[in-house]
Amino acid sequence: MTTTTPRTTNVRAALVAFVGGLVFAAGLALGGMMDPRKVQGFLNVGGMASGQWDPSLAFVMGGALLVSFITFAVVKTKDASWIGGSLTLPNRNDIDTRLVAGSVIFGIGWGVSGYCPGPAIASVIQGGTSALMFVCAMLVGMLIAKKTFG
Repeated sequence: MTTTTPRTTNVRAALVAFVGGLVFAAGLALGGMMDPRKVQGFLNVGGMASGQWDPSLAFVMGGALLVSFITFAVVKTKDASWIGGSLTLPNRNDIDTRLVAGSVIFGIGWGVSGYCPGPAIASVIQGGTSALMFVCAMLVGMLIAKKTFG
């Protein structure tokens, strides 16, 4: 019987996070989600009639939902995570004012900038000045929200 030391668990957790980050970034880049114009084209649902709407990111989101659906179905049958920790899925499903307000504010930021947090961070690595400005502003906004709302 092998025992898992805290150091082994930390290394395994870091490795899983690293591989997950690589897969996520590759998917963002291949799916076009790092291009703010592509995202804004997708969000421009008002442009459907004129042919200016870009539905291609729906496939990225659909793929993510499909993988998540399968993953959560498998996770529910497991007792421990890949790194040995307990698996606790969220059980809260209520819709409150804070959730709605946060969603609206997030949507405004996403629509105006064309950046979602993950793709923005990945875009900084490509040398995007606008992405860097977005990430800095996002961090400031997160700090303000945390101080204001806890």
